[in-house]
Amino acid sequence: MKTTTLIRSIAVSLFLPFASTLVHAIETHSVASTSRLVTEEVVGSVRTRIRSVIEAKVSGRISEMPIILGQKVKAGELLAKIDAREIQARLEQAEAQREQAVRDLERARALAEKQVSSKQELDAAEARARVAEAALSEARTMMGYANVTAPFDGVVARRLAEVGDLAAPGKPLLEIEDRGELRFEADVPEALIGMVNAGDKIEVSIPAIRQNLAATVAEVSPSADAASRTFLVKLDLPASPELRAGQFGRAAVPVGKAKSIRVPSAAIVKRGQMEIVLVNDSGKAQLRLIRTGKTFADGVEILSGLSEGDTVILSDPAALMDGQAVEVAK
Repeated sequence: MKTTTLIRSIAVSLFLPFASTLVHAIETHSVASTSRLVTEEVVGSVRTRIRSVIEAKVSGRISEMPIILGQKVKAGELLAKIDAREIQARLEQAEAQREQAVRDLERARALAEKQVSSKQELDAAEARARVAEAALSEARTMMGYANVTAPFDGVVARRLAEVGDLAAPGKPLLEIEDRGELRFEADVPEALIGMVNAGDKIEVSIPAIRQNLAATVAEVSPSADAASRTFLVKLDLPASPELRAGQFGRAAVPVGKAKSIRVPSAAIVKRGQMEIVLVNDSGKAQLRLIRTGKTFADGVEILSGLSEGDTVILSDPAALMDGQAVEVAK
């Protein structure tokens, strides 16, 4: 009791050194408990929904790479050109073999019409012509792989090779991202995964852009990571021009509901490390030390210091003193 009296005395001295007998007209707010959603935060990152690692399908030196980091590209646009001389030689060889096979087939048909050659010889010539045609088609396809093109509209996110480097099948050249559709990916602990289902709406806060976004759960991993005991959850984010892939964020996973007391932020006065409100107690301003919690759209959560039914003063509480006479404005 002595400690409480001492704290109140210190707080009063911080307001004004002397009491006043003037009656102040005030506006008040009746404190009532409200139901709030209890959440647990999990951290994650913003990712692109569609991203691709571009690799070469043929071997050779990179002769051209007419793109830069961050450049927007269209589907089919040239990203890199590979000097594939071996494939070019194979293509020329396939063209020559096809020309020879076509001439042999025409000669075999002419002889067959004159009944000079047998049916088997004609069939063999036709088979050789089909094989030559297939070989030419394969060589042309391989030669087409020398021009590496964009698979979709996007942005060059990483450039992993330069002109003069040796390209080989399976060796990444660059990465492309479609930044039109972004997701938030988070590892949710196994204790919370039962609260997350596909289609649920979950609030995601991105500190870098100072925004809270309403995301939709798109995918939930069916199995946990053996090392971390977490489940990968992917949430679709609404479009925002300030969002960037790789940004840090927090997802508020709902775990239940609880009762809480909230008051308008205008009722709270801060003096150093103390947080104070004034309550209308039978026509007198009574000082209360409080402890606040989270800030919501409709007010600040009060963890201690107020009870349901109290009437807090909203109109310029910093100008009032403990014990000062007040009257509710009409």
